[in-house]
Amino acid sequence: MSTQGHAWARQVKKDNEEEDPLDQLISRSGCAASHYAVQECMAQYQDWRKCQSQVQAFRDCMSEHQARRREELQRRKEQGSAHH
Repeated sequence: MSTQGHAWARQVKKDNEEEDPLDQLISRSGCAASHYAVQECMAQYQDWRKCQSQVQAFRDCMSEHQARRREELQRRKEQGSAHH
């Protein structure tokens, strides 16, 4: 088993690189700041157990985003069926 830790440091995007789809999703969610807080904590401690408050904040943010997204999709579905 490898003793080397994960490379949790935030990657710097080069000008000619496409943005990672996961990064795009997180950016659109409004949760990028809490995601970066998790990454920075992991870079510092390399132990997720020491980053639980950051992980929970990110989880809460993403859950809120998903709930808003579901509500929006449901509204669109209802509006679409009302027009037919």
